[in-house]
Amino acid sequence: MKKKNIFNPKGDDTIKNRRIIKGSTTGLFQLNDSKYTWAKKMYPIMIGNFWIPEKITGLKDDARMFESNLSSHEQKAYKGILSFLIFLDSVQTVNLPNISDYITAPEVNLLLAIQTYQEAIHSQSYATILETVVDSQERNEIYYFWKNDEILLERNKYIGQIYQDFKDKPSDDNFFKTVIANYLLESLYFYNGFAFFDSLVDQMKMQATGRMIAYIRRDELTHVTLFANIIKEIKKEFGEIYSEKVIIDMMQIAVKQEINWSNHILGDKIPGINGESTEKYTKWLANHRLEMLGIGVLYKDAKENPYKHLDRLQDLDGDKSNFFEGSVINYTQSSGLAGDWEEI
Repeated sequence: MKKKNIFNPKGDDTIKNRRIIKGSTTGLFQLNDSKYTWAKKMYPIMIGNFWIPEKITGLKDDARMFESNLSSHEQKAYKGILSFLIFLDSVQTVNLPNISDYITAPEVNLLLAIQTYQEAIHSQSYATILETVVDSQERNEIYYFWKNDEILLERNKYIGQIYQDFKDKPSDDNFFKTVIANYLLESLYFYNGFAFFDSLVDQMKMQATGRMIAYIRRDELTHVTLFANIIKEIKKEFGEIYSEKVIIDMMQIAVKQEINWSNHILGDKIPGINGESTEKYTKWLANHRLEMLGIGVLYKDAKENPYKHLDRLQDLDGDKSNFFEGSVINYTQSSGLAGDWEEI
């Protein structure tokens, strides 16, 4: 694959000849004519999700609660999960422009630019949490937790190496794997961590952190939808690149790693979460994400979300973040937040 030119006078941006990848672009951001109508629909939703972590109040209360109300197991999970989330959003911020270099539909490039900005905001959000809630002497330990934790290092290396392989060798196969890795990261890797923070909120603990996570989760749902649509367009336009086998193989690896990591960092000592619920939830979610791509169920026994008591928090079918006393909804710059992202 070749990166698109910054300026190509001989390019053709017309709808007839526009392609999700490998199109002949002029370099002009022609956004009045859109081939991918789902992208045009997503733009006001994503831009309407604008928020900044400095507007979240109550983190000082979380700092006091962290020391006095969380068990040692909850404190360890809080720090370990933050470390993993920090890594995920860090590599996304760095890698998304690399993917965008090969996307040749300006309406999709626009969404990727918004996503890159949002990932950077997420990284700043975690920094804000660490500055306020965690002792300063522990911050570097959290950032570099993977250096001393083999299971987390394995996870980070898996996703990081896929991204690096494409940057070093931008072949069709490596591009497709990178797009799938991005989809898995956005649609699966975050969610057991989110479930942990939601379980704390359900017990009336760490509610400011929970509000921050609600914003982040709302953003991530649009990212899942964005990459699901990119994958479906690749399947439609470049069947020779698309591989359902690659998707399933990578999903199985991701599920195994997500279960191992979640059991490692959460174990059976977090109220409402245990090894059985982690496995059921991860496999149920994997089925759901595969169905978004038009792929059949992979784990036939995982038919239901085991976290029924967190349905109002685990925002999988639309924005329910008004659970947090309306704070998330009230701060947004857009009123068009309701609806099912995954149907766009």
